[in-house]
Amino acid sequence: LDPENSAKSVKARGSHLRVHFKNTRETAQAVKKMHLRRAVRFLKNVMTQAECVPFRRYCKGVGRHAQAKNWKAGGSLGRWPKKSAEFLLQLLKNAESNAEYKGLDTDHLVIEHIQVNKAPKMRRRTYRAHGRINPYMSSPCHIEVILAEREQAIAKAEEEGT
Repeated sequence: LDPENSAKSVKARGSHLRVHFKNTRETAQAVKKMHLRRAVRFLKNVMTQAECVPFRRYCKGVGRHAQAKNWKAGGSLGRWPKKSAEFLLQLLKNAESNAEYKGLDTDHLVIEHIQVNKAPKMRRRTYRAHGRINPYMSSPCHIEVILAEREQAIAKAEEEGT
């Protein structure tokens, strides 16, 4: 995906990341449209269980927590996906360094676009009773992030009329 204004935006992406797709998708949706500083603070809070990630789509069997009620969307389903938060933090740090290299103001960066896609599953095996073997699959993912510099709101100058 190409950003609208490529001079004011930066990209970062990770491919075949060994982290759960479903948890990472929910975490990414939670930080979408956030300012960069707020998103980094949120992900660090997720790792210390000070804030939780609301689970909206992949929420079968997810427990209810009071922290999930802080989000405006209904429901109280939430978790603290630590590994997903770590991977997203690394990606945001990479995008921030790309922005510094490009000469953008990192204090006004906003997560304009974040997308998580499924990567090819990785196969292992588990040994069962009576000589059977079952698959033991992992669900890795691809993540891409676009940060854009938000324009500052400038107050309109008053016109002098006669």
